[in-house]
Amino acid sequence: MAHFRALSAAVYGIDANLIDVEVDYSGTTTNEEHFHMVGLPDAAVRESRDRVRTAIKNSGYLIPPTFITVNLAPADLKKEGSGFDLPIAVGILGAYNAITLRDLSPFLLVGELGLDGKVRAVPGMLPVAIMAREKNIPNLILPADNAPEAAVVEGVNIFPVTSLLDVVELLNSTLLGQVQRPPFRVSTEELLGELQQFTVDFKDVRGQQTAKRALEVAAAGSHNILMIGPPGSGKTMLAKRLPSILAPLSFDEALETTKIHSVAGVLDAAAGLVTHRPFRSPHHTISDAGLIGGGVVPRPGEVSLAHNGLLFLDELPEFPRNVLEVLRQPLEDHTVTIARASMSLSFPARFMLAAAMNPCPCGYFNDKSRECMCTPPMIQRYVAKISGPLLDRIDIHIEVPAVHYKELRGGAAAEGSAEIRDRVLAARARQQERFHSHGEKIYSNAQMTTRQIRVYCELGADAERLLERAMQQQGLTARAHDRILKVARTVADLDAAERVTVSHLAEAIQYRTLDRSYWS
Repeated sequence: MAHFRALSAAVYGIDANLIDVEVDYSGTTTNEEHFHMVGLPDAAVRESRDRVRTAIKNSGYLIPPTFITVNLAPADLKKEGSGFDLPIAVGILGAYNAITLRDLSPFLLVGELGLDGKVRAVPGMLPVAIMAREKNIPNLILPADNAPEAAVVEGVNIFPVTSLLDVVELLNSTLLGQVQRPPFRVSTEELLGELQQFTVDFKDVRGQQTAKRALEVAAAGSHNILMIGPPGSGKTMLAKRLPSILAPLSFDEALETTKIHSVAGVLDAAAGLVTHRPFRSPHHTISDAGLIGGGVVPRPGEVSLAHNGLLFLDELPEFPRNVLEVLRQPLEDHTVTIARASMSLSFPARFMLAAAMNPCPCGYFNDKSRECMCTPPMIQRYVAKISGPLLDRIDIHIEVPAVHYKELRGGAAAEGSAEIRDRVLAARARQQERFHSHGEKIYSNAQMTTRQIRVYCELGADAERLLERAMQQQGLTARAHDRILKVARTVADLDAAERVTVSHLAEAIQYRTLDRSYWS
């Protein structure tokens, strides 16, 4: 049989496309082998012919020199990566009758081949498994290292393989469409049910009760937060402990996050599923493409890797202004769209932003213990690196003053992450109950739209007057108005209150006063 067909997949953005791998050879032998590959392959795919030829030879198969043509269809999609090695090798062996099973349509094959015939892992296997389920392809043959992440998708049989010979044996032992080998399984409930252990705890932070309260509110409603204070006051220390009080991921959130990490190639192979909220802390030398995503074939950036988790930007004014400004759109829309000449891709980017900064270049403006050496224009220039529109998208602004010696050396034990987390989880449970009972597909107060704010954040007459006075006196925008109401709703949830009262609203307004003292 001169023609053979196998199925594979290519990942674009965070979704996979079905690729047909067709192999044809002419029966006449030639002096040297002619191996042609068509269907817009990139350099990694074109190089696969050398890997495939050697892997087949080292697996004990002798292929006479002839004309071999491999077509990757549809021809108008650019193919990249090394995942096509396995289906190409299987296609060649099938064309030469080394595989007795003639119809491979129930199988999807993805994997990179080593020169010795071993099968190596490739990124992006979770989107491939999801696509196989959607296209009703029952069996997925993939590298053993990729099996845990693909197995979280129910409805597809996962068959991990270690070598090309293993694949041939698996296909040749298939009788009447039934694979004679049990598929690989994982328990997603067990994965998500494991209690997360954190090496850091809020017990370690002395003092800073106001900042801890603000972080608790931020974690309970997934609100963005900015901490301003002198060097050594504990801003970074507080931010690094924030993951220890965040609510655990739901299965849908975990699947979304794992998909992005799988495509980016940063997924822990043994875990298979991202089971705790991501914490990304890029250095301030990062480029805008590194933060948002980019490349010839766009790859997810830090904002997408932080999807459903936390993005921490330490020393905020040290980031280049153009890098910070690209954050404005994802903070509002929760997605990033990267347009290139060849394609336009969208990545989800629903993250919680935590940022820390000094109030001035020397760091001691407004500090009682040290004198600030900066002139007013220097301070103005420094804080002006964070633009008004970006600041407007941050719900909570909090001052973190230097810790007093007595608090630092005091014997009283600070409240630990476990107690704070219990309150956060209780507030989250109230939010889930409220949204799900009304059929809303959102997870936290921060994700509420303007319509939902009107429904769930009703104010009494006193609260209405307080908000009106705050809006006029502080000159707040319509966006700030919505964000204050979202924060007030979260404070009410922490209090287990049904309605937003004056005290809840007052606390939310208090978290917006800094943009007037520094950015006036």
